[in-house]
Amino acid sequence: MTTHGTPSFHPEIVLVRHGETAWTISGQHTGRTDVPLTDAGRRQAELLAPRLAQRPFAVVLTSPLGRALETCRLAGFEAVAEVSDDVLEWDYGAYDGRTTAEIREERPHWSLWSDGVPDGETAAEVYLRADRVVHRVLDAEGDALVFSHGHFLRVLAVRWLALGPNKGRLLALGPASVSVLGWEREQPVLSRWNDTLD
Repeated sequence: MTTHGTPSFHPEIVLVRHGETAWTISGQHTGRTDVPLTDAGRRQAELLAPRLAQRPFAVVLTSPLGRALETCRLAGFEAVAEVSDDVLEWDYGAYDGRTTAEIREERPHWSLWSDGVPDGETAAEVYLRADRVVHRVLDAEGDALVFSHGHFLRVLAVRWLALGPNKGRLLALGPASVSVLGWEREQPVLSRWNDTLD
């Protein structure tokens, strides 16, 4: 890490993207719009429970948006989870609910990672929230579990690796996936990425 010394204990962060929604199927950018899980998304969330149940967590964070909260509940962590605005999805502003193809009709070759969004968050602002989460975990007495969203979790991963926020474009992340931010000796690494059991 570049902004926090290497701790004597090496906590890991387990990342869980929420289950499927109608907008993950359609490819619409789903920022602050509270789109619920589909029936398939609820089943995906239920299947997370046995995968996570055997591991103790000192910190469990969830986004306040319903799709993340429901995934957290169905995975069995509602009673111990702290709702945190720091793990909200990227605020897509005027592009919330729009697909990349629709946006590119007006802005050819547009990319969230390099071009941003009108009336929403910048990549730097999302990265700052991710930085707060990393500091919170490094100060904890154990591992952390985070229920959140695709773009935010990708930014959190590159923050863990001390890379710039636009590097998140290199990391695909499917619904109901489990990823682990861990260590190789003192080096922060991706220990597991985008494990969807498919």
